[in-house]
Amino acid sequence: MTAATTIEAPSRRDFLYLATGAVAAVGVAAVAWPFIDQMNPDASTLAMASIEVDIGAIPEGQIVTVKWRGGPVFIRHRTKKEIEDAANVELSDLRDPQTDAQRVKKPEWLIIVGVCTHLGCVPLGHEGKYEGWLCPCHGSVYDTSGRIRQGPAPLNLAVPEYTFLSDTKVKIG
Repeated sequence: MTAATTIEAPSRRDFLYLATGAVAAVGVAAVAWPFIDQMNPDASTLAMASIEVDIGAIPEGQIVTVKWRGGPVFIRHRTKKEIEDAANVELSDLRDPQTDAQRVKKPEWLIIVGVCTHLGCVPLGHEGKYEGWLCPCHGSVYDTSGRIRQGPAPLNLAVPEYTFLSDTKVKIG
């Protein structure tokens, strides 16, 4: 014996169910879209996502502070002596071992986030035993590559994402 299967033609009621479901889905999407879209960052936040800085006017040996994402970023035009001092540090002497070459794209330019990794203070430039940065709040000392050398800070100063657009222009972020 074989079972006979009968297929009924779609009725008007089937069409109405499908049409009602489609209209409901479009309605839910139309109502949900503004709520989802409002979670995107606003224009001022997107504008702070990256900045371009003209570094051509920064003299050798100077540090410039720029604001990026609401916080300070230090751009240091390092001298030959500062580059040599940073390159000749033994990794075994460092709490957070990183070579100078891992922290810079061009040896003469150091670009780091200017927030102490201990409690978030802003360190002072050209200070401390290593002529790098000194956090006045708790005494963390960083060298000319932004690496922690003394004090309570556990990590080196962070290196943000950056790209050299030309010899005199850098994009941070």
